[in-house]
Amino acid sequence: MNSRERVLTTFDHHEPDRVPINYMANPGIDGRLKEHFGLKQNDYEGLQQALGVDFRWVHSPYTGPKLHADIPERNINVDNWGIRRRWVEHPTGGYWDYCDFPLKEADLETVVNWPMPSPDDFNYTTVYDQCKAKRDFCLVIGGAGIGDIINSTGMVRGMEQTLVDLILDEPAGITYIDRRLDVLFAMIERTLEAAKGEIDILWMGEDLGTQIAPMISLDLYREQIRPRHQRFVDLAKAHGARVMMHSCGSSSWAYEDFIAMGIDGLETLQPEAANMDPAYLKKTFGSRLTLHGCISTAGPVATGSVAETISSCRETLATMMPGGGYCFAPTHELQDNSPTANVVAMYEVGRNDGSYR
Repeated sequence: MNSRERVLTTFDHHEPDRVPINYMANPGIDGRLKEHFGLKQNDYEGLQQALGVDFRWVHSPYTGPKLHADIPERNINVDNWGIRRRWVEHPTGGYWDYCDFPLKEADLETVVNWPMPSPDDFNYTTVYDQCKAKRDFCLVIGGAGIGDIINSTGMVRGMEQTLVDLILDEPAGITYIDRRLDVLFAMIERTLEAAKGEIDILWMGEDLGTQIAPMISLDLYREQIRPRHQRFVDLAKAHGARVMMHSCGSSSWAYEDFIAMGIDGLETLQPEAANMDPAYLKKTFGSRLTLHGCISTAGPVATGSVAETISSCRETLATMMPGGGYCFAPTHELQDNSPTANVVAMYEVGRNDGSYR
């Protein structure tokens, strides 16, 4: 099978020739992997080929003006949504962490006038050519930030205020949410149209769990989030695409709703979170949802030996592979504290022990 056939067979809950493989990583470990394989630092395709990755992203890049100024005197980068990020070092690398939350106390008028990208400021002209060039792979658009409400709003309103917004139906917060989603919806719609039916998966997200419990109640999810997500799901289906939902933490409490909405697959599937044990997920949802992840970025890949990494990955494959419906991948971006040898071993297990033949 080629990669596209492999992934689509898996989404149809049949056994392909081997499990599909995916890759996400922070810059530090990404750079070390490229060095390990003798690749240039800008050779992302070469790394995906070396690891056996079956997914490829198609993009409509932003071509409009910069809408919010950076704050160089404080080492703060500001994106086109007005989200502010400051570089924070840690022993194995660093992160662009969120700060300031510029709309935390904003009133409705401020939110209505807050600069946001326009759907007209994305380049859709190369989408079909990208699809043709990558046609042997599973073609994906979007990502964890498409359709998400809690995280992205929390980046400008703060997490506490965002949850208050959802509970109280606060006009300023709800208006920000809907303005942002309208832009993303139009951009995704135009990307799908430009792709002419070639896109296999719309990837979207919403972090619904902490490590120990749901982030919000099921009632609040159904009131505020599910209807807003449903329009993205329906859009994807209208263009013949499947839908993958990203959700960190303990999120299995929402999976029955996901199934009812027409969502096809789930990631990240963190096995250490409450009610996210791989065997439980496989037994309860494995025939109705494609499961993507379960290789913990906080487990042996990051903290164990090569032998422990191999053993853990093989155990996950033994649980998740039967009957198809599983994609081998880290639970989130591989972290910079992951030893290179462990990550290389992880992907060797996926390619070699993930075979159905």
